[in-house]
Amino acid sequence: MGHVLENAAMQIPVFLFAIVIHEWGHAWMAKVFGDDTAERQGRLTLNPMAHIDPMGTVFFPLLLLFIGSTVFGWAKPVPVSVRNLKDPRRGLFWVSFAGPGMNLAAGILSALVLAVIVHFSSGLDESGGYSITIIKMLKFSVIINFILAFFNLIPLHPLDGSKMLPRFLNYEWMRKYERFCQHGQMILMGLVLLSFVGLPVFNILLYPAFFLADYLPRLFLGIIG
Repeated sequence: MGHVLENAAMQIPVFLFAIVIHEWGHAWMAKVFGDDTAERQGRLTLNPMAHIDPMGTVFFPLLLLFIGSTVFGWAKPVPVSVRNLKDPRRGLFWVSFAGPGMNLAAGILSALVLAVIVHFSSGLDESGGYSITIIKMLKFSVIINFILAFFNLIPLHPLDGSKMLPRFLNYEWMRKYERFCQHGQMILMGLVLLSFVGLPVFNILLYPAFFLADYLPRLFLGIIG
């Protein structure tokens, strides 16, 4: 139980920050393209209370903590009125990318800060106090942000990637993709269930997240050192 509480104390703040900047990114980009729906509904904010979803922000992350997994989840989707966007097709692409984009930026920045701290704390062991705690939290920040980014880039409804892919499709393929997206939520649930029974579906889909989480801190550490 103590291990679970320790993990919760380090992962939950990181996770909350990651999903908040994700949703803030969507809301901010929507405003840039002319839609202030999210702002009017109080979602253009870094206050976590505005973004909390009982299932995705509370129950599911706690379940993962208790089974010893890295915290993952989601927040309430930011409302976007596509008809208000200056250029609906282009605008929807960038509004959708802004959330994962914020997580990519946060993951890269966390990896850089992690490398700097590790470089100057190279002699510390597990009794190293605050530095060790910060290092662990930064490691969680790297992996959680990259997982959130690449998971949301999967082109399955209702994930962000499903609103980005049509930007590159012609009319005929876009109509086919829209029909496919009608089953996206069911497919996504099936993939989640397969993962829970032991098939490494998301280990494959999220390989770029795991690769970057391992590679970038070492890359930055090599540059600094």
